[in-house]
Amino acid sequence: MGVEVANTADQAPVPPQTAEENVDDLLEAARYGDIDDLVSLASNGVPLDSKDSQERTALHMAAANGHIEIVEYLISKGVDVNALNLEKNTPLHWASLNGHIEVVKKLILAGANTGALNSYERTPMDEAVSRGKLEVMDAMNEAVAQVEIANARVSV
Repeated sequence: MGVEVANTADQAPVPPQTAEENVDDLLEAARYGDIDDLVSLASNGVPLDSKDSQERTALHMAAANGHIEIVEYLISKGVDVNALNLEKNTPLHWASLNGHIEVVKKLILAGANTGALNSYERTPMDEAVSRGKLEVMDAMNEAVAQVEIANARVSV
């Protein structure tokens, strides 16, 4: 038996992309909730913490748009949950501003800084309140309490 070799003659060559195009593709996949594209880009060597010209990351985009599956994937891969964009917004700022409660909780449980100030001197909570997303306040308080309980030590 011989070794079979795949016939690649009828496959079009894939043009190389610039790093900037790869980052744009990564952020677009996160923005639109396309986990398959995101995983594919990552497996092809695109760093998940890549930033675009506005310093936004895939986590910013997924958090802003409420894509919990992508947020969970990115967190599981160790991305920076406190990454800052040009306006010093974190993914938590964007999730809070847009009222994505489950994303807010997930980010806080993963170590997101609830007291981070953006360039407008506003915390994620301030952003939520400014948009009338009062349910985000409850979610933040609940998640912060969970973190505190998990970190509590029993003293003897």
